[in-house]
Amino acid sequence: MGAQIIDGKAFAAKVRGQVAEHVAKLKESHGITPGLAVVLVGEDPASQVYVRSKGKMTVEVGMNSYEHKLDADTPEDVLLALIDQLNRDPAVHGILVQLPLPGHLNEDLVINSIDPAKDVDGFHISNVGLLGTGQKSMVPCTPLGCLMMLRDHHGSLSGLDAVVVGRSNIVGKPMAQLLLGDSCTVTIAHSRTKNLADVVRRADIVVAAVGRPEMVPGDWIKPGATVIDVGINRIDAPEKGTNEDGSVKTRLVGDVHYESAAAVAGAITPVPGGVGPMTIACLLANTLTAAARANDLPEPEGLTA
Repeated sequence: MGAQIIDGKAFAAKVRGQVAEHVAKLKESHGITPGLAVVLVGEDPASQVYVRSKGKMTVEVGMNSYEHKLDADTPEDVLLALIDQLNRDPAVHGILVQLPLPGHLNEDLVINSIDPAKDVDGFHISNVGLLGTGQKSMVPCTPLGCLMMLRDHHGSLSGLDAVVVGRSNIVGKPMAQLLLGDSCTVTIAHSRTKNLADVVRRADIVVAAVGRPEMVPGDWIKPGATVIDVGINRIDAPEKGTNEDGSVKTRLVGDVHYESAAAVAGAITPVPGGVGPMTIACLLANTLTAAARANDLPEPEGLTA
């Protein structure tokens, strides 16, 4: 019997529906419309697609969407002045600066210039510190989405053995903090971990976020474990033929070898259609949470860490 597939696309649609309900209540009861400002510097094609998708979904759940597109050679002081303006704008509850930034801009400086209360990406150093000490913070969207799916599947995570493969500031480290907050026993592993296979093999929950295609094979997975695959990697797929320009077609894979892992896991997220859709859904949830906090209103249940 194969693993249960955790359908991130369906779960994300459910989360967006919950956000839309809360937004409608905020408007009706308090006259408040949450607002999300997205800043895009340059013309990176993947970033442009992502920003368009964010704007579309923001409007669909009833929020205000503010898009600011700047030239790739925009000076740092101009970008910082825009962020300062958004920090002071009461109609803006969430601010997201699309990464990566052009090389002449200091990413840390830019991120840390955002008001921590409006930092819906959860990357500001204050939010990192608050999360690490178990206090109320804005939580990075991808780990929050993973946590929501794990809670939905397991109910309580208390006492489960979790291994996070990957130590990035964006996913690995905050994911470990969130799992600790739900009383898991947590190991952060990575590509240099000794006996990595044995470390992963003991886990009830495996979160793979290392950025290496199909690095985690099925024989690393404990029978019945839950596998959350955060990786999105594009690899050559010669079986699909070639493009018009003669290049080999590609396909998306995760950090887990899906077929072999699905044969032994209890539940698994696919790639694509697993964690990916949850990231934007949680961005919207974070914007709603920020709007509630800014107005001293109760936070939306089930949409926060």
